[in-house]
Amino acid sequence: MKNELKITDTSIEEKIKRELKAKPGSERDRIFSKFFGAALGGIPWVGGFLNILTDLHFDDQSKNNLLYEKWLEEHQNKMRLLGETLYEVVKKLNEFSEDINERLESEEYLQIVRKSFRTWDNADTFEKRELIRKLITNAGGQKIVDDDIIRLFLDWLNLYHEIHFSVIKVIYQNQSASRGEIWQELNGTYVREDSMEADLFKMLIRDLSTGGVIRQYRPTDYYGNFVKQKRTKTPSSGTLKSAFDDNEQYVLTNLGQNFVHYTMNELSTKIE
Repeated sequence: MKNELKITDTSIEEKIKRELKAKPGSERDRIFSKFFGAALGGIPWVGGFLNILTDLHFDDQSKNNLLYEKWLEEHQNKMRLLGETLYEVVKKLNEFSEDINERLESEEYLQIVRKSFRTWDNADTFEKRELIRKLITNAGGQKIVDDDIIRLFLDWLNLYHEIHFSVIKVIYQNQSASRGEIWQELNGTYVREDSMEADLFKMLIRDLSTGGVIRQYRPTDYYGNFVKQKRTKTPSSGTLKSAFDDNEQYVLTNLGQNFVHYTMNELSTKIE
């Protein structure tokens, strides 16, 4: 085993310490100690990793076990990524006023932190971990929806693939977009209707539609009721509707809009 193995990158540890010292007094120190406990407690392997590191000081034979060494190297990298994520969250939350202190140490928020880091640990890519990091920060810095909805957003982050989130981003950035426009943003190449790419694209739209994230655009009246559309007869073309149809537009549902707000945007103003 390499002698330089450490629990976390010391630069990350020092950066976190500096962030905590940025606020006078010990209130934030105490609050973030709870936060760290919830974050680490949400990841099953952390305790075993720290115990093994302790054992290394007393058991030199373990250094000769190749599998043992590889496991530690992999989890050392995970601990480094975890430290970086914790630092980014602490840095952002520390920019807010003391008004959010009660929220940060509430059991409701700490439950979200635990579940968020379990989801973070299962994420395969940097992109998904970034979405989770933003949700943790935004859930602590503001209260726009109930915590039950935030937990639903965490379920979505666990359920959907990064390519689902790419579709959501296109619809969000374009306010409303047809399937053809979404495909142009994502890929832009011509493919057959019976191709694997077309099947995948239809699956993405179907998943997000049935999941309540997106829907076809429908006008509403003053009270928010959907207005019934008059159907117009169109000549039959002899083929089914294209996977890349340009007629019907898609928009985010209200749930979908809040999901984007919590996971894809960075809070830039302090709560006063």
